[in-house]
Amino acid sequence: MTEFVDVRSMVRWVAATGAEQVVAGIARYVADDFRRWESFDKTPRVASHTPFGVIELMPTSDGELYAFKFVNGHPDNPARGFQTVTAFGALAEVHNGYPVFLAEMTLLTALRTAATSAVAARALARPDSRRLALIGAGSQSEFQALAMRGALGIEQVSVWDTDPAAMAKLARNLTPLGFDVRVASSGRDAVRGADVVTTCTADKTRARVLEDGWLEPGTHVNAIGGDCPGKTELDPAILLAADVFVEFEPQTRVEGEIQALPADSPVTALWEVLTGRAPGRTSPEQVTVFDSVGFAIEDFSALRYVRDAVRGTPWVSRIDLVAEPEDPKDLLGMVSALSPIGV
Repeated sequence: MTEFVDVRSMVRWVAATGAEQVVAGIARYVADDFRRWESFDKTPRVASHTPFGVIELMPTSDGELYAFKFVNGHPDNPARGFQTVTAFGALAEVHNGYPVFLAEMTLLTALRTAATSAVAARALARPDSRRLALIGAGSQSEFQALAMRGALGIEQVSVWDTDPAAMAKLARNLTPLGFDVRVASSGRDAVRGADVVTTCTADKTRARVLEDGWLEPGTHVNAIGGDCPGKTELDPAILLAADVFVEFEPQTRVEGEIQALPADSPVTALWEVLTGRAPGRTSPEQVTVFDSVGFAIEDFSALRYVRDAVRGTPWVSRIDLVAEPEDPKDLLGMVSALSPIGV
């Protein structure tokens, strides 16, 4: 039998646990798995691009567990009443290939993206950071704010989005949680005085929602919206002047902000910072950019965390997903035993 967490159970588990606590828990698993980065199989995600958006598979394995995520990205979906991103994922035992855990990952992807931002910010942002600027107030924005509070103690948030309703939604959601939210008049206004800037917009285009002259010395940028070929958010001058950190460079070169730079532009892998192989922030004035496109190891971590957290609780059920005949070589026998005589 395969353990299963559906949408209803995921929502109720997160509500009961607290989204901020879940983000922090996933962040611990992500950091632990990044520190054993070399034990994983790694490959860029397999993407199918269409005029409507992209559908991707994201696989990885550490030799004991195999994980994959199915995920889409369709920027025009909200205008048609659909989510921009939907996903589900699975864990399987490597020794026999059996799927042992299956879960919705639409909500979980937002949580794990925030958790990865938290891991990066804890490693790269100034410890005294107190103000977050959000450029983009879509479905992931509130989770990013929760992640920055968990990682750095940030409670002051300024936000800018081209959709006033999205900014009002963010303020409505975050204010009761103790955040001091300011709705900005522009992207530049939002960034003014910010210690950490998170960019997360949905348009599948080469945009510049963050300009080089807007950033103050010492800023850390979580660039999480540039996540497919032809989709960027940052002024390339920011990347040329900053120290840039990535998840899996071969994937980021194709999908991330650095796709706009020469192929030999210097970047540092986040896992190397976490293991002490490479420096992270080296001075209070340094501008750091985490060019995050999302990588399969983060989904692996999120699935492991949820599996461990819900085991033995009402939030997990069991489904009969694998056909197991009494004779492993007689799959037809399962059907024949129930077929009418003579048919």
